[in-house]
Amino acid sequence: MADQVFRVMLRMEIRPGMEKDFERTWREVGASVTDHPANLGQWLSRSAEENGVYYIVSDWTDEPRFRAFETSERHVRHREKLHPYRTGGSMTTMHVVAALAGAAGGGT
Repeated sequence: MADQVFRVMLRMEIRPGMEKDFERTWREVGASVTDHPANLGQWLSRSAEENGVYYIVSDWTDEPRFRAFETSERHVRHREKLHPYRTGGSMTTMHVVAALAGAAGGGT
């Protein structure tokens, strides 16, 4: 399955002092992404090196279905709720070509 996964990574720069509100809002609107039938999951991470920088990683069944979601009204509403917290950011997309579970992950 790993070679079928399409991964999206967003780097989000959040306005100083708004980090906790951003995290709360992300949790509140997250179902608008994860409820999509092509979404495999998403994760929010805070940078350990840069203040106010977050990464959102989401996995999708394939690129065409992600691109359809990206231009949907559902996604526009999701972005509108997170936009007030942002000062900048970027998006990187990729195809997962391999996955290895670590010993602590219970992989086979």
